[in-house]
Amino acid sequence: MLPQLNFGHIQSRLPIIQGGMAVRVATAKLAAAVANEGGIGIIAGTGLSIQALKEEIRKAREMTAGIFGVNVLFAATQFAQLVKVSLQEKVDFIVSGAGFSRDVFAWGKECNIPILSIVSSARLAKLAEKLGAAAVVVEGKEAGGHLGTDKPIFEILPEVVSAVSIPVIAAGGIMDGYDIAKALALGAQGVQMATRFVASDECEASDNFKKMYLESKPEDSVIIDSPVGLPGRAIRNSLTERLAARQLPAVSKCKGCLKVCSRSFCILDALEKAVDGDVENGLVFSGEFFHRIRNILPVKKIFGQLLREYENYQSSKPQFSGY
Repeated sequence: MLPQLNFGHIQSRLPIIQGGMAVRVATAKLAAAVANEGGIGIIAGTGLSIQALKEEIRKAREMTAGIFGVNVLFAATQFAQLVKVSLQEKVDFIVSGAGFSRDVFAWGKECNIPILSIVSSARLAKLAEKLGAAAVVVEGKEAGGHLGTDKPIFEILPEVVSAVSIPVIAAGGIMDGYDIAKALALGAQGVQMATRFVASDECEASDNFKKMYLESKPEDSVIIDSPVGLPGRAIRNSLTERLAARQLPAVSKCKGCLKVCSRSFCILDALEKAVDGDVENGLVFSGEFFHRIRNILPVKKIFGQLLREYENYQSSKPQFSGY
């Protein structure tokens, strides 16, 4: 049996967190479906208005009595406002990456709501613990979206586990029950899975977006330079080819969504186009191992698969010491 995942006052029946994928990929419908299966759901707040996020949180509350939180990118201009409305709506936890806000830990403490930090090294994990993080999500190079490292998760994970005393959650390239077993064997208390849950019935991204995961080839996982100032992992399409050739799409109107932006192209516009179905001119963020997904399933069936794979791994008693 999979162990529970505990952090702060949270006790989850299963140690599986669904990643917070912006923009409008990780919504209330997906978060609630994951929570209903005993995992932990996440609504991506980045790119939403304050009112839209409030509505998503309330919708999730109507759909589940399970555990769910909100992910907000620290680089977002409305970071503080999005976090504060999430706290006011009494979500179970907040998770944030791409930088540190000392204030967010104080806000969480005032509301008795755990704050989780996404990190990519033992040094950053120790800093997060010192600032007051209830747990850290350590993300390897295999993750989709913005990246903080070029090292694989199973190389970083043992270093982080030995560096901190708070729970460590492994992320990046976790695709099945076998990966979950490996992560737990290396000392993680849980895993975060994003890419696998995109290919679910409950994910509200367009069908075209999901089909990219099923129809693209392994070599189509590419790294782009994001206006955020970090590399990002996406699936190759017309937009990524133009970005690689420095044929950057013009920014017609800046919405000021980021605190610091190179304005090389509008990432918000690119993410919105993709989730709405324009997967050639939009940006389809995805983890490196998307090609291991064979079909789009209901979240319930995905959990069934993960649990069977984990049990099969455990019963075979393999020896594992990392990749």
